[in-house]
Parts: sequence; structure tokens; C-alpha cells
Amino acid sequence: MRYRLSGFAFVAVFLAGLAAWSNAAKANPALLFELDSGKVLSHEDAFKRWYPASLTKLMTVYVAFRAVEAGELRLDSPIHVSQNSASEPPSKMGYKPGSVMTLDNALKMLMVKSANDIATAVAETVGGSEQAFVARMNAEAKRLGMTGTHYVNAHGLFSTGQYSTARDLALLVRAIRTEYPQYAGYFSIEAIDTGNHVIPSYNILLGRFTGADGMKTGFVCASGFNLIGSATRSGRTLVAVVLGTRTQLERAEKAAELLSQGFKMPSLAAPTIYSLKPYGTDLDVATDMRPIACSQQAQSERWEERDEEGKLVIRSDLLHEMDREPRAVKVGLGGVTGPETTQPRYADVPIPTPRPDYPPRSGTAAVSEGG
Repeated sequence: MRYRLSGFAFVAVFLAGLAAWSNAAKANPALLFELDSGKVLSHEDAFKRWYPASLTKLMTVYVAFRAVEAGELRLDSPIHVSQNSASEPPSKMGYKPGSVMTLDNALKMLMVKSANDIATAVAETVGGSEQAFVARMNAEAKRLGMTGTHYVNAHGLFSTGQYSTARDLALLVRAIRTEYPQYAGYFSIEAIDTGNHVIPSYNILLGRFTGADGMKTGFVCASGFNLIGSATRSGRTLVAVVLGTRTQLERAEKAAELLSQGFKMPSLAAPTIYSLKPYGTDLDVATDMRPIACSQQAQSERWEERDEEGKLVIRSDLLHEMDREPRAVKVGLGGVTGPETTQPRYADVPIPTPRPDYPPRSGTAAVSEGG
């Protein structure tokens, strides 16, 4: 049986959808800063709470870098896939429980494939348990001054308790890139080669925007499409943080626009990401993009961005088609030559505490990367 909305009901539903679309369009946090100085060149809703999605994995790798620096393990140390980590929903590598890889390969899979199973495996191995690792993530966020950030998992799947801000993410990015410049290569990988498949990065700035050299994307329905993109020209590196766009192409185009404008701007009188004062209203409420980012209309728009073969069609003057195959880095299991982590490991058994509310493990709301 088909049901028809009355004229009044139809108008009410239409106006409600239009209002939600309008509010989300207004609430689109963004921030552009100069990496070396930390000076902010432009910002919009920089302190508004947002769901980070797979941008979470930047903190995951930062905690791993800190652990390596502390001598707890090495890049060639083993990362173990447990039953718990193997059961995480996509995006994932899909390795079986008991599989082992180097931390080096795990980090490459995190940055390119945005693999949730590998994020949890890193958390469990490096921290001893997922919960202990998340505690370290929150401790690092506090130490860095990320006052609008809280973590409940290492992968970024949706939870109301997991949130951040554009300004906080800028603090994290600057810490990663200035404290660990030797690891910058992890964030500029265009693709990984598993032996069976070549998996390109979701960051379409790489190879398509002049000077692009990082960093990470993220998507869950509640967050919309997030992107942190960096580029270097004439020795000057800028970083754009873009949150909550409706499509993969839109986030890349907005980041490209910010970066292009930034390279034309001086930064002498600009505030820094540390001195920027909080502003805005409802800073403790995260915007939920699900009615928009995962609506039928939004999904149709995303298909319209692709050609008949499913490839993105680049229309921005600031981005160009990649005229070659993505440069792929080989990854896989094994290759471990380093010692186990020095952290105590806990048995992979249920822990009598409630899990974060990122299940259900099926459906679009649980997918951390949409491409």
C-alpha cells in the first residue's frame, strides 16, 4: 500500500529538510594555517565540535610515534590482529585473527586504506588493550591543548563521545609534522600494493594539486566528508582542515581553494593556532550530518561526480587529472624483525564495561570511509 503525504505534511517535511540542509551548510568548520609558524591564515567555526571520523587515526599514529620514541617498540615490531580487531567493520584490510605485520606496514594501511581493523590492532598491541590506548590518546590531546577533543576509539567509527574541532586537529597536525618530520612520508603515500590489489588513497589532492604532500581523510554519515590536506610550495607548507562537506570531491575542492588562497597571503599579523581565542555558540554540541550526508539526494550527488566507470571527474581549475598511475608502496603481513612492545598485553576477552556506541556494524552509518 502506498501512502501519500497531505499538502501540509509535504510542505512541513520539505521545509524541515531544507532547514537541516541550510544549517549544515552554515556549519562547515574550516581552518588554514602555516605549518612552520602555526599562524592561522583563515578560519570558520574553528572551535565547533565535530565528529572526526577517520581523522581520528592521526592521533592513533601520533601515539604510536610517541611509543617508538619512548623505546616501547620499533617500526619493525609486530602488530597482532586479534579477534576483536578483526571484527571491526569496514573500511578494513580483512586479515584473519592471528595475523602479524610490522608497525611500519600497519601505519601505511592506516593512512591509505583507513583500515579500522588495523587501527584497533595497533591500539591493542601498542597500548596493551584498546581501552589503555584510548586513555593515551586522550592524555596526548590534553597535553597538546586540544580542549575540544575526546576519544573513545582508535579508528573513528561514530560515537557521540568521540569529537574534535578544526582548531584542535590543527594542533595535532602541527605536533605530528614538527615533532616527527622523519615520518612525513606516511602521509603522502598515493596508494598501497597488497600483492593482490592496488588501493589508492582517499586523499585526491595527492597527485592532483600542485605541491600536495599529505595528510588524511575521514567520513561517517554523522560527520560528512572531512579532509586535512597539506601542500608545500617554495619551501612554505600550509595545512587546510575541512570538515563536514557533502561529497569527497567537495572536500578536496574546498581544501584546494583554501591552500591556493593561502599561498598568496602573508602571515605576519596572523594569530597562531595556540593564541586563537574560542568563539561561536553551542560549542559543546556536535553537528549531526546524517540527514544530509547519507540522504538519497546526497548519494545521488556523489554518483553524479563520477563517470560511467565510477571514476571521479575533476572539474575544479585548482585540481588536475592524475596523468599516471598512483605511486604504490608495497605492504603485507610478516617481515617482523623487531621486538614485541614493552607494554603488558591483556587477553582478548570481553571486558565488563560498555563499548562506545559506534555499532551497528552494518549499514552506511558504520562505515568510516566512503571514498
